[in-house]
Amino acid sequence: MEKKSYRQLLGESLKSNETEEWLDIWFTRPIGLALALACGRLGITPNAITIAGILIGMAAGWMFHYSDLPHNICGVVLLMVANFCDSADGQLARLTNQKTVLGRLLDGFASDAWFFCVYLAIIFRLWDAWGIWGFVLCAVAGLLCHSTQCALADYYRNIHLWFLKGDAGSELDSYAKEQQIYDELKGQGLSFPLIYHFFYKGYCKKQERLTPRFQQFFQAYRNNIPHSSFLVPHFLNGSRPLMPLTNILTHNTRAFALFLAALINIPWLYPLFEIVVLQPLYWYMRGKHEHLCETLNTKI
Repeated sequence: MEKKSYRQLLGESLKSNETEEWLDIWFTRPIGLALALACGRLGITPNAITIAGILIGMAAGWMFHYSDLPHNICGVVLLMVANFCDSADGQLARLTNQKTVLGRLLDGFASDAWFFCVYLAIIFRLWDAWGIWGFVLCAVAGLLCHSTQCALADYYRNIHLWFLKGDAGSELDSYAKEQQIYDELKGQGLSFPLIYHFFYKGYCKKQERLTPRFQQFFQAYRNNIPHSSFLVPHFLNGSRPLMPLTNILTHNTRAFALFLAALINIPWLYPLFEIVVLQPLYWYMRGKHEHLCETLNTKI
């Protein structure tokens, strides 16, 4: 790592320019890389960075249950630091080839843990005025909207990376593969990998259930390689315009909405934003992607 320039290392630490948001490329990733390099020199592992980021992000989420400005500013700063950690762990893992099953589990758990604390904090913050209705609003936003939006956005980015870079450049997994791994591990007794694959196979199943047209297209495509390889540029051309939507539906946009709602002391605006703004974007993204796959499936 030391023999390469910072710019070279930054390029190597990114998954792809097509799936990275401009704010991440110009702000989050450079800071994350600096943190990753510092941690690498100190012998700190990617998983240790991830765990630190989870704890910092959870503390950030709880800051938003206070209504005063200092606590909310502290929450903003802590969540930004947690996001830098979330960037740094993956960058360090890619640069040093330290990818692990535990790392994948922790990385997927990080954002869920942060925003669970955020929603819990908003419920407490609204309780005196809203009572149970604050809980209902946050439950709809978090469980029905947020989790599904993030799962599908993550899936679409990994699909795009698979067609762009192949297996080596993507983390596109399947329920069938995860179920097979889980079945093999079951006979070996209770273990961390068994627990991981139990939950991860459910995550993969949810992604596949949401994308029936893609599943049909992908199966037909893989069954006809190399005859159907001419579809790759057509798929990428249709998928590329959807990548900005996957970024909107992950972290930065919702973090800005959260910061604004907390700082102007109208906390219910954030879960409402999830439902009223992000959910229609999710429906649009899903509809466009499924239509693309249906169109391409007729060409195979």
